[in-house]
Amino acid sequence: MTQPFPGAADGTSVIHEVLVHVVVADELSASLPAELRYDRADPYAVCLSLGGTSTGTVDWVFARSLLSAGLSRPAGVGDVLVTPPHRCHRHSVRIVVRSAAGAAVLDIAASAVTAFLEQTDMVVPPGAEGLHIDLDRVVAELMAGSE
Repeated sequence: MTQPFPGAADGTSVIHEVLVHVVVADELSASLPAELRYDRADPYAVCLSLGGTSTGTVDWVFARSLLSAGLSRPAGVGDVLVTPPHRCHRHSVRIVVRSAAGAAVLDIAASAVTAFLEQTDMVVPPGAEGLHIDLDRVVAELMAGSE
């Protein structure tokens, strides 16, 4: 289900509720509720938020272009890798997330990822992200962080 972020009725944000199949090394797999989120205020990024409000969430923020590229070919290096559906996971996009604590494999229905990205493209078309950067805010945040 795709809907605007709460409080963002002006169509500048998208939230897409999904079910994610999670596999962590040496542990049982589980299906968890998750959200894919996008906001025009951070036009290059998407957020994958795992878990529910009662259990707490874990958020991964990465490039929207990485998620988009991962629909058709393996994409990414480092902390986030995205691979398209293939023989082992025919209907899912596979996202591998890594941190100092370990790694997890996340499978999300390819149709859900595609629908989410189509909604984000309506908020900010690919290639137009730079038009939505608030440089004054970015500079202010950088200056506040250097103090």
